[in-house]
Amino acid sequence: MRRLVLYVLALLVAAVSPAWAQVVQLGEADGTVHLTNAPSDPRYRRLGIAPAPPGRAPTVVVASLVPLNTPATIGAHIRTAAARYGLSEQLVTAIIRVESAFNPLAVSPKGAQGLMQLMPATASQLGVRNVFDVAENIDGGVRHLRGLIDRFDNNLSLALAAYNAGERAVLQHGGIPPFPETEEYVARILGIVSGQAPSETTRSRTRTYFFIDPDGSAVYTNIPRRSR
Repeated sequence: MRRLVLYVLALLVAAVSPAWAQVVQLGEADGTVHLTNAPSDPRYRRLGIAPAPPGRAPTVVVASLVPLNTPATIGAHIRTAAARYGLSEQLVTAIIRVESAFNPLAVSPKGAQGLMQLMPATASQLGVRNVFDVAENIDGGVRHLRGLIDRFDNNLSLALAAYNAGERAVLQHGGIPPFPETEEYVARILGIVSGQAPSETTRSRTRTYFFIDPDGSAVYTNIPRRSR
């Protein structure tokens, strides 16, 4: 029976290639084996069947099978979501670049997940069932950003600040919160979208400063801002 289960598993893996190229497994004490290519538990390991208890064959459970995503497929989902919610592809792409570096399985220390780094509570509110599904994650993230832009009267800087630090923080501070992470986040995305973000070569030669003007504009300069 054990050989039969392993043989069936081998056929299953072959049938769904290449999506299983990065599949991992989690073996339970009772012999159950969970398989996925979108692990949500640090106990997952590279594919391999854990030994079953004596007298039992392993039970194979396919936890999830998320198709591998290429830059082309991610780009297609970006175009679809951007058109659906009336935002530019460049903006959505810039957010994904800064948030996750285009890693669909990215998880931040604070628990944000997926390409657009949705927090579990936010994903739940948006109806995103699988944050590691590229289409769902991008659609939910872009829909969330669209709502923030509308909430802050089309002020993109404030919307981006709210995306990073939360809507409450923006409202409490009456603008972009004075958090270095949030200020840099807003500046980086606006710089990428405008094409004015400093290159890595420039950064290595001279120190670059940035600040947010009262009107929400991101300013890059090599001259430090004077304290008032």
